[in-house]
Amino acid sequence: MSVNKVILIGNVGREPNVRYIDRDVAVASVSLATSDRAYTLPNGTQVPERTEWHNLVFWRGLAQTVEKYVHKGDKLYIEGSIHSRSYDDQNGVHRTVVEIYVDNMEMLSRPQQTASPQQPAATSTPNGQAPF
Repeated sequence: MSVNKVILIGNVGREPNVRYIDRDVAVASVSLATSDRAYTLPNGTQVPERTEWHNLVFWRGLAQTVEKYVHKGDKLYIEGSIHSRSYDDQNGVHRTVVEIYVDNMEMLSRPQQTASPQQPAATSTPNGQAPF
C-alpha cells in the first residue's frame, strides 16, 4: 500500500465530530472544502468555480485541539496522508471512503471571541499572531 501525502488549505464545512476511544484517545472528523477559482479560457469559455470536499481525521492531541478551537467556517492549513477503506453498507452496497489522516494543522482564521458588555472583543494580539 502506498501512502500519498497532501497539503490542503480550505474551510471547515461542519462542526467537528469528536469521540473518545481506548482510554481517552480522541478522534475528530471534519469535512474541509477546497475550491478552484472560476476562470475564462483564451477562447472565451467560462469555467465555473469547483469545490471539492475532503474527509479529515485527527487523532489524540491534535483531535483535542480541533475539539477546542475549530469551528464551521474556519480556514485551515493541513498536512496529512490519504487513506482509503471499503465496506458493505446495511443494504449490501459496496462503499469506499477516502480520508486524510492529518499530521499537522495550522489555523488560518482568527479565533472567535465573545465580548462582554464591559469589554469589547480584541481584534488582534499585540504581535499580530493567534494566541495559541
